[in-house]
Amino acid sequence: MAKRNLNGRVAVITGAGSGMGRSMAIRLAEDEAAIAVWDINGDGAAETVKTITEAGGKAIAITVDCSDKAAIKAAADQTRKELGPITILINNAGIAPFVKFLDTDTDTLDKVLHINLRGPFLVTQEVVPDMIAAKWGRIINITSSSTQTGSPMQSAYVASKGGLLGFTKALALELGGTGITANMIPPGSIDTPMLRGADIMQQEGAIDAYGAALPVKRIGTGEDIAGAAAYLASEEASYITGQTISVCGGRYMGSA
Repeated sequence: MAKRNLNGRVAVITGAGSGMGRSMAIRLAEDEAAIAVWDINGDGAAETVKTITEAGGKAIAITVDCSDKAAIKAAADQTRKELGPITILINNAGIAPFVKFLDTDTDTLDKVLHINLRGPFLVTQEVVPDMIAAKWGRIINITSSSTQTGSPMQSAYVASKGGLLGFTKALALELGGTGITANMIPPGSIDTPMLRGADIMQQEGAIDAYGAALPVKRIGTGEDIAGAAAYLASEEASYITGQTISVCGGRYMGSA
């Protein structure tokens, strides 16, 4: 695996206590970033940090609700105190309920939008001043291939991730002259605890069957997402902003 030297830059990765977030945290730590693992699951965050530090990396775990403005401010202040200014942000935390459209109540809609869209907006707003001061920054938003293809029984989720897609492009335009890039990774079906917990994946063999139907003939892994994130966080990606790097096994091949 090719490594990129991130020179000790401080990276905040939300939802990094498991799944894709954990994979991205481990990979960026291997690339010599200092990692702040933000997750509402404190035990999961601690486990991610343990994996990183035992391999010689630098990381801290912070238990935080990444959609609560006061909690975000406290987590950012702790990160700055322990690691330094934040110049890499991966907005990964999110929820993905499967509910029929007509059964989606306002509480579900509000919760999904609160976590998946309001949260990344507030986290980004908190850390961008650090990036402006450094004249360098990387914002990577984890969206979803469902924004490109649609997904039945996920109208609220797709709406939230579609909003995150537009938000990313707006950031790229507004912040492009400051040394900050903003890009997005829409994963396809990735083998994570969230995917395995979905009702539609409970039938035996469902995950493997889904993977076999893709052009690449396999389900995705956290490492697949981490590789794309590592590239977008690197100096090599300094001329890439407002872009979508689809990591979906060929599920979607359009231009969006």
